[in-house]
Amino acid sequence: MKTFGFKIDPLTGEDYYEVYLRGRQLLNDPHLNKASAFTKEERLSLGLDGLVRSGIFSIESQVERAYAAYQRKPDDLERYIYLIGLQDRSEPLFYSLLVEHLEEMVPIVYTPTVGQACMQMSHIQRRYRGLYVTPENIGNIDQMFKGISLPQVNLIVVTDGERILGLGDLGSDGMGIPVGKVSLYVAAGGVHPAVCLPVCLDVGTNNTRLMDDPLYLGYRHPRLRGEEYEDLVEKFILGVKRNFPDALLQWEDFAKQTAFKNLDRYRERILSFNDDIQGTGATTLAALMTAMRIKKSRFQDERYVIVGMGQAGTGIAMNIRAALKAEGLSSEEARKCIFAVDMQGLLVEGDPLLEGPQEPLAQRRAAVDGWKLDDPSRIGLEDVIRNAHPTVLIGVTAQAGLFSEAILAETAKHSARPIVLALSNPTHRCECTPEAVWKATGGRGLVATGSPFPPMDWNGRTLRASQCNNMYIFPGLGLGALVCKASRVTDAMFLAGSKAISAFVTPEQEAMGLLLPEMKDIRQVSAAVATAVGIEARDAGLGRLLDDDQLGAVVTRAQWVPTYASYRPGTIRQED
Repeated sequence: MKTFGFKIDPLTGEDYYEVYLRGRQLLNDPHLNKASAFTKEERLSLGLDGLVRSGIFSIESQVERAYAAYQRKPDDLERYIYLIGLQDRSEPLFYSLLVEHLEEMVPIVYTPTVGQACMQMSHIQRRYRGLYVTPENIGNIDQMFKGISLPQVNLIVVTDGERILGLGDLGSDGMGIPVGKVSLYVAAGGVHPAVCLPVCLDVGTNNTRLMDDPLYLGYRHPRLRGEEYEDLVEKFILGVKRNFPDALLQWEDFAKQTAFKNLDRYRERILSFNDDIQGTGATTLAALMTAMRIKKSRFQDERYVIVGMGQAGTGIAMNIRAALKAEGLSSEEARKCIFAVDMQGLLVEGDPLLEGPQEPLAQRRAAVDGWKLDDPSRIGLEDVIRNAHPTVLIGVTAQAGLFSEAILAETAKHSARPIVLALSNPTHRCECTPEAVWKATGGRGLVATGSPFPPMDWNGRTLRASQCNNMYIFPGLGLGALVCKASRVTDAMFLAGSKAISAFVTPEQEAMGLLLPEMKDIRQVSAAVATAVGIEARDAGLGRLLDDDQLGAVVTRAQWVPTYASYRPGTIRQED
């Protein structure tokens, strides 16, 4: 049953929640619980008199109390457990605390700590969040969706848990990722938490550690494959279209082949995108745009080595290729600038392991004739670095230390300001540290990483590495697509978002080596991205016909500020 509805008083114009719960049920609802912040009138009208202590406190006082409790936790995992527990008690309080301490807490509610939490999720689970769809209950998808207590659903983040961060198949323990992404949509983008639904397609796991764990809470079967898996996804999507026809769906942490197939199959049928492919590519492109501005260079003046051609690596390469073509290069000229390396080594035409999206990224065999190779049967990373003379080195492999001192030093030979993006998560899987880059390049390197690293003093200068976090793009893109009522998400919308992100980096930040805005400005960045997306959607005939200022005003109004709404009792009912 719906627990509340969004209302506007026609006489006074006041916004309020019409609440259908009473007493203890109301206190147990995380969307509605205000604890000591309930007013005297609300306590009397909603059956709370005597169930809460007499003191009435503001949300600011509650945040102060919650932060003190957070600081007493001994390690990051315990801090994660505390914050998730707070989210389960009161979402407005949780988000008020998160927004106030965003830079400090994002690494806790998301990467890198969320990876540690997902590895142990069945052992630390307190309350369930979101929806778990299994082969056993997919036939009841409509009933499950109708049973959701949210007043409406505008945003869905879904995973099947097969490729969680750099940790692999975690089954339904991977639900921590959609939950974390929803938290970032709310905190960074301003999407209202009461319209967001995290979903796990719990289709089993091939992780023997989980299958052998007596405490594993998921669907204890080998992972569903082939036609049966595709049929389940199809039924899920049809259920979304029937029940939430205006919702945006974000695909999250699927395996590479599945991710590309789902994106291609459904991007025209439902408002959707894949953050691992498109979001990572767009955020990386924004960082590279800033780097080009710092270097006073063009994309076509650089040579790119991208290591790890999964979803993220392929998405990054496709974005760089699009930037090269936007500068006037042909497809063949763009191909010569990008050296894509995967498990088999450099991707070269005719490779039997090449997959569809990788075909335009493979080097022609003629381009590598004459290269000096350590092993004539394989072109490894060291061979590529030695022969291709890259100026940009990008890693998305989850292989810690892959970018050795020798590789970094060789890259530094070919550019006054080499660019190194070591983007794997969590921290212990990063290809190299910013410190290693700066030491190998004499402080000249421009660096971004997947997880946060501290700044470094270098000859009287402070050098900083940006965290190339997808939260710079996806919350704003999702907000913009929803606000402008886009009919689909296009590559041009991501490009517009990349430009908006890069434009936010100030000259002072560029002087410190930052390639992306500071986290403290994330809400303004998201608003800029959302507005840019809305403008692109409008100009492409896919969104609302509002002028630029109107779109900006609608985006600003749509960004929810964590606070407590006013409540009025409504008639208790099973359905809206």
